[in-house]
Amino acid sequence: MIRATLLAVLLSTTAFAAEPKVWIEAESFDTHGGWVTDTQFIDIMGSAYLMAHGLGKPVADATTTVHVPEAGEYRVWVRAKNWVGPWGAPGKPGRFHLLGGDPAKQVECGAKGKDWQWDDTGTITAGGSKTVMLTLHDLTGFDGRCDAVLLCKDLDFIPPNDNAATNKLRRKALKLPEQAPESAEYDLVVVGGGYAGMGAAISAARQGCKVALIQDRAVLGGNGSSEVQVWAMGGTRRGLYPHLGEIIEEFADRASNSPGQPEEYNDALKEKTVKAEKNITLMLSHYVHGVEMTDDKTLRSVVALDVKTGNEKRIRGKFFSDCTGHGSVGALAAAKFTMLEKGHMGMSNMWVAKKVAEPSVWPNTPWALPLKLDEFPLPHAMAPTGKKNAANQQGYDLGYKPMESPEDSLHGEWFWEGGFDKHPIKDLELIRDWNFRAVFGAFTAMRTLAADKFSNYDMQWLAYIGGTRESRLLQGDVVLTVEDVVSKREFPDGCVPTTWDLDLHYPKEQYIPGSDGNPFISRAAFGKGVDRKQGYPVPYRCFYSVNIDNLFMAGRNISVTHGALGSVRVMRTCGMMGEVVGKAAYLSVRNHTTPRGVYDQYLDVLKDLMNQPGAMRRDNLEGPLYLPKNAKKLPDVALAAESIDIKKLEGIVIDDVDAELTGKWAEGDGLKGYIGAHYLYASPKAAVSARFAFAVKQSGKYEVRIAWQPHANRATNTPVSVLSAEGEKTFPVDQTKAPELPNSMHSLGVFEFKAGEEAAVIVRSEGAKGNVHADAVQVVLAK
Repeated sequence: MIRATLLAVLLSTTAFAAEPKVWIEAESFDTHGGWVTDTQFIDIMGSAYLMAHGLGKPVADATTTVHVPEAGEYRVWVRAKNWVGPWGAPGKPGRFHLLGGDPAKQVECGAKGKDWQWDDTGTITAGGSKTVMLTLHDLTGFDGRCDAVLLCKDLDFIPPNDNAATNKLRRKALKLPEQAPESAEYDLVVVGGGYAGMGAAISAARQGCKVALIQDRAVLGGNGSSEVQVWAMGGTRRGLYPHLGEIIEEFADRASNSPGQPEEYNDALKEKTVKAEKNITLMLSHYVHGVEMTDDKTLRSVVALDVKTGNEKRIRGKFFSDCTGHGSVGALAAAKFTMLEKGHMGMSNMWVAKKVAEPSVWPNTPWALPLKLDEFPLPHAMAPTGKKNAANQQGYDLGYKPMESPEDSLHGEWFWEGGFDKHPIKDLELIRDWNFRAVFGAFTAMRTLAADKFSNYDMQWLAYIGGTRESRLLQGDVVLTVEDVVSKREFPDGCVPTTWDLDLHYPKEQYIPGSDGNPFISRAAFGKGVDRKQGYPVPYRCFYSVNIDNLFMAGRNISVTHGALGSVRVMRTCGMMGEVVGKAAYLSVRNHTTPRGVYDQYLDVLKDLMNQPGAMRRDNLEGPLYLPKNAKKLPDVALAAESIDIKKLEGIVIDDVDAELTGKWAEGDGLKGYIGAHYLYASPKAAVSARFAFAVKQSGKYEVRIAWQPHANRATNTPVSVLSAEGEKTFPVDQTKAPELPNSMHSLGVFEFKAGEEAAVIVRSEGAKGNVHADAVQVVLAK
């Protein structure tokens, strides 16, 4: 019994005439030049494709040599897309030429229509060598895209435009068999190579399982890769099982910015860590688009497409783990799931602009959103990049170098997010492309409407792989709710600590008017109740399917409600889910039971495995666990102090817990290096103040310091007043920048104080351009 997407449709016996036809997948070209391979939307349009993602500069040509069955004249069809066509936008940003035929008859591909279609580019003649050279020549640098090229000896043949018929044509031309060849059986097949998938694969392999790790892209890391550049959040190595997370910390990034620079995300380290495991077969650039079932409750194999060649293979397994984020394997297997089609979190496409000595001429972008400067948030300067330390030594060993001038780079951050009310699966390509129109429209506005500030900036990077936050949620024996987390409900199988706030995203009201009804800027709404230090232990029963007997899941597609997803979805937390799945898969294989059977019969054994160091391994399924002699001791980054002890600071220190507050402040502890228990922050609209009162015992001059932790959404002009014997003086403080003194402190200056008289430092929100932050005040005798 086989279930599959468009690629596994039945072969058509009438799709081809007798005349030769040659199908060339664009992604199989001999050289890609500057074109990138996009694998995100295979379920929608049937294939991966090449895209000219040049940020306004035409990319280098992609070329290939094609061997045809016989010499003669062939009509050349190119499957392309005018990607702004769905909105009827003016201009044609995705134009390119297919070179190889008659130069005088060159046709612009990707210049018409509203969806994928075949463009007739004329004819080409193959000589006696029966070979032709084809070249994809980009004309704009603005995301022209090519799915395939079709050479037809029958000059009158017209290929179909709809996806289903196109894929029948594709399969026939590529001579794909009705049933793909099947691999040997693996103990665990992991689909998805993000943090969750890597955690599951490595964990299971170290337990002696034979593992297949299948990733649709050429790099590992998922949202935490150089392609997407979301830094890895979530606390590891804490809570009930403090060894959980040790595997993840072997490859996790230490990025200083999100987005930042590609090297910060350590793609090479991730691949090296996986390949070091002899029990893992790594299949990069393979997209799972179908499954084979032995019955309605049991998976036999997954069908994977090699996105470079178009060939297929079936990967057979005893157990499977869906770490795709989208719950794709579960959906193909008819696993139960929930999904919000509207009102869900969206997709981010973050971006970076960099100051350059000689900026390029920015092209006209009539097809982009016609934005004004107040219709989107201007990008912020990057934070200083990480210096070498024990935590990121491996990244340096593999070639990472700190950015010389991070302040010269501006980044569009996580809140460049869209698609809240679009279908989270069927509309993915439209969501990504709308995000493109928004980003390019914003940069056009910056270069034209604020040329005095931004004329010397070029677009440096824009994520073409979307950072999706929410789609399918596969159902398990437990569906975790917000109420469970907030009430700290105890489950007997609670394990993975979730330390992220209940963080849900919604369209930011301020920017909705300029979005043409499709918001592309988000805001975060934080709910309270999560223990950010030790974490809330998520139950193991959220990590396997309620109705498919051999299906695990890890990552953002686990068994939770929309609200609870706000806490568990960050990458280090997802990675620890994978670690637990890998150990549970071992117990399932070793004891010939199901994931549910592990809970029913072997929960104590699973708990024991979760109490073992992540580097522990066994040579085979029956072998004992041991710690290799060459096991590296991880830097103690996760268990390091997240806050600064007030008792260790000199002078008078007033923490925010002792401040006199007016208005509605929120407590936070997500930005490390804060003083005491937490810090406070508030919207500038909240009309708040925090008064840090104190009195010195000896009259004299004292230096007054204030602490904060920088963040891009903080105010650049937070009003801070010092009340001393000299009267009251007010200073604007830029809280987007890091304080210049140790212990998160910034000096406000030296002031005269009289013994016994009340003095104060007051933080206010009035007139602030951004959120205000209040943490602590320090008063020390002036030297």
